[in-house]
Amino acid sequence: MNQDIGLHRRLLIIFSIVFAGEIIFSLPFHVARFFRPTLLDVFGITNAQLGDVFGLYGVVAMLAYLPGGAIADRFSGRRLMSFSLFATALGGVYFVQIPDNNGLILLFAYWGLTTILLFWASMIKVTRQWGGETTQGKAFGILDGGRGLVAAGVASIAVLILTMFLPTNTEAMTAAQQTSALKAVITFYSLMTLLAAIVILFAIPKDKSETAKAITLDRDFSTLAGILAVIRQPKVWLQALIVLAAYCAYKSLDYFGLYATTVLGLNELDSARLVANASYLRPIAAITAGIIADKLRAGRVISWCFVLLSACYLLFSLLDPVSVNSTFIIEINLLLTFLLVFAIRGVYFALLEESKLSGKLTGTAVGIISVVGFTPDIFVAPVAGRILDSAPGIEGFNQLFLLLAVLSALGFIMALTLAKRVKSGSP
Repeated sequence: MNQDIGLHRRLLIIFSIVFAGEIIFSLPFHVARFFRPTLLDVFGITNAQLGDVFGLYGVVAMLAYLPGGAIADRFSGRRLMSFSLFATALGGVYFVQIPDNNGLILLFAYWGLTTILLFWASMIKVTRQWGGETTQGKAFGILDGGRGLVAAGVASIAVLILTMFLPTNTEAMTAAQQTSALKAVITFYSLMTLLAAIVILFAIPKDKSETAKAITLDRDFSTLAGILAVIRQPKVWLQALIVLAAYCAYKSLDYFGLYATTVLGLNELDSARLVANASYLRPIAAITAGIIADKLRAGRVISWCFVLLSACYLLFSLLDPVSVNSTFIIEINLLLTFLLVFAIRGVYFALLEESKLSGKLTGTAVGIISVVGFTPDIFVAPVAGRILDSAPGIEGFNQLFLLLAVLSALGFIMALTLAKRVKSGSP
C-alpha cells in the first residue's frame, strides 16, 4: 500500500480495517457475549446447546484458516474483505427471524466460513501493507486495540437499543418485548456489518502492485516446503499453545454477563453494561502491553500476565458473592481479568519476531498457529456450557474458573519454555 498517500487517507484506511476487523465477528459473537441471558431466553436454548452451535462454527473456521491464506495471496484483500462482510451481514437477515436450534447450527457454520475463509488472512495482509516496512508494530497494535474500542463502542449503542425496547422494570417485561429487543439488537449489528463492507470497498485503494508476477509463488520455495519447515520448529508449536491458552481465556469473557446475572444478581441491562464497559479496557491493555513488550520482550509480558490471570480465576472461585465486600472485589477482579486477557492478545503474535522466525515463513506460521491456537472456538463453548448446565449457579462457575486457572498456568509454562529456547538459540 502506497506510503506516500495523505495522512487523512491513511487514517481512513486503518479505521476501515479496524472497524471491519471487529464488526465482522459481531453477529456470531457480540450478541452472545453482551446479551447472553436474553439470547438464551428468546431462542429457548441451553448453554450446552449454544456451546454446540459455537463448536460447529469453530470446526468450520479451523478448516478455513489455511486455504484462506492461499486465497489472500492471489486476490485483492479489499474485495475479499468486502465480500465477506456482505455475506456475513446476509446471515443476520436469517438470524433476526429467531430460527430454531437446527437453524442456528447451519447459520453459525455459514458464519464460520464467511468470517474466516476470505477475511482473516486478507485482513492481516492489508494491515501489513498499511504498516509498510517500519511500522508493523504500530499497525498491529492499532488493529487489536482499535478492534476492542469498536467492540465496546458498538456494544454500548446496542445496550441503549436494548434499553429502548425493554420496560424500566425488567421483572415486568413480556416474552414479546424481550424478543423485539433482541431482534432490534441483531438488526443493528447486521446494518453495522453491511456498513463495514461498504466502507472497506471505498476506503481501501486498489493495490496496483498485485500483478500476476507479484503473486506467483516462489518456485525455489514451495508451499509444501514452507509448511514442512514450520512444523519442524518447536518454537512455532509453543507459540500455538500460548495462543490456545490465551484464546481459552478470551472465550471465557463470553460468560461474564451470565455470571453477573446468575451469581452477582444483576439484571440483564446492568449485566450487559458491566461487560460492555469492561470491554473498553481492550485498547488500553493492547497498546500498553505492546509498548511494554518493545522494552521488556513480549514473552516476559505474556508470562507475567498468565501468572496474574491464573490468580484472578482462583480468586473468583474462592470469593463469596453474597458478601457486599466480596461483590466489590469480584467486580474489580473481573475488570483485571479483562485487562490481562486483552494484554496477552495484544502481543502474542509479536512472539514471531522475538523467536526470529524467517519472514518468508510468516504467513505459513500464522496459519498453523491459528489452526491450533483458535481451536477453543470448537471446544470451549461446549465444555463451558455443559459445566454450567450440570452445576447451575455459583458451583458451575467455580468449576469453570478452576479449569481456566489451570489453562492459564499451562500458558505460563509454555511461555517460559519458549523464552528458554529463544535465549539458547534453539529452533
